[in-house]
Amino acid sequence: MPTPKQDLRTPVTLLTGFLGSGKTTLLNRALRDPAMTRTAVIINEFGEIGIDHALTTASDDTIMVLENGCLCCTVFGDLIQTLNRLYHAREAGEVDFNHVVIETSGLAEAGPILQAFLSEPTLEGLFRMGAIVATVDAVNAETTLAEHPVSVRQVALADSILLTKLDLLDPAEREARKAALIARLGQINGAALVLEGDDPGADPVSLMRQLMADPREDSRAAKTWIDAALGAASGQGSPDAEGGHEGHAPHGHDAGIASFNLIRDEPLPREALHLLLASLEKHLGANLLRVKGLVNVKEEPGLPAVIQGAQHLLHNLTWLPEWPDEDQRTRIVFITQDLPSGELEEMVTLLDRVAHRTALARLKAGGTEPARPI
Repeated sequence: MPTPKQDLRTPVTLLTGFLGSGKTTLLNRALRDPAMTRTAVIINEFGEIGIDHALTTASDDTIMVLENGCLCCTVFGDLIQTLNRLYHAREAGEVDFNHVVIETSGLAEAGPILQAFLSEPTLEGLFRMGAIVATVDAVNAETTLAEHPVSVRQVALADSILLTKLDLLDPAEREARKAALIARLGQINGAALVLEGDDPGADPVSLMRQLMADPREDSRAAKTWIDAALGAASGQGSPDAEGGHEGHAPHGHDAGIASFNLIRDEPLPREALHLLLASLEKHLGANLLRVKGLVNVKEEPGLPAVIQGAQHLLHNLTWLPEWPDEDQRTRIVFITQDLPSGELEEMVTLLDRVAHRTALARLKAGGTEPARPI
């Protein structure tokens, strides 16, 4: 296995969580540590109290406050501009930072922000998503998750989940309610690390500085990334040993979260892959929360393609120089919200079959219509 190459992109932590769940408190605690002094912080103050002014004045951090709305919608373009301005200011010697934290509004979607780092050309090569951290208020979580779909999506996309306000629970009910909440969070997102506020592993600096595997970095990281996705979706450490064409494993139905693994033994023609992705994007739309996959493309033997997306599928694949191990099957994990039970499985299976047959038919016809690049 080749030695992983050094990643020169600046890592970005996305701090999310519903209104009043303790995001700002967590970030304040982290910023008091000298280890965070080279951190640039982008804050959205829409509907929430921002970082304490005295703290920001006393620190050496570069604080960029976006005040004109939610990061995931009206401020989406401004976020990209802000990150680029930060980068150029650092190049000019005006600021100094080696890490960025974005604190979202409690009503913000994490998906569009994640999508920006996956698809925005101006960010490519400059920044990488390090981790998504979600705070969950243990007192109000049951009601929040039931009544606010955005809170479910925040949990579903998180790499780490921090339970806050456990000390405010009735001592007689605390352990039972905590266990029930952890179980429910596990149904929504089986891959996330769930921590309590007083856990040693819940150190705020560690949470803000953690780096998750980036599949575009090297084959070893890609294996860690896809194995975690498959394990979370299937509820076990590995997919079906027989390597069937598909595997379906719904998460907690009360949360509306479902996952589906598309596993193909035979390489996919490039045209079939393009048709499949375009069809899924059209039919799933906003219901698609996350996509992760390694794809064996017929026209590129030995070069696995990485596909990842949030809410909308990406067609510009990243290619790895080699497969991470002997398993060269196509493995794509789809995570969705609010699709009827079984509909995701039926849709992906049907579209996969139609796309494959259409691609083969075009090839037999002489490829009169060239495949669009993906």
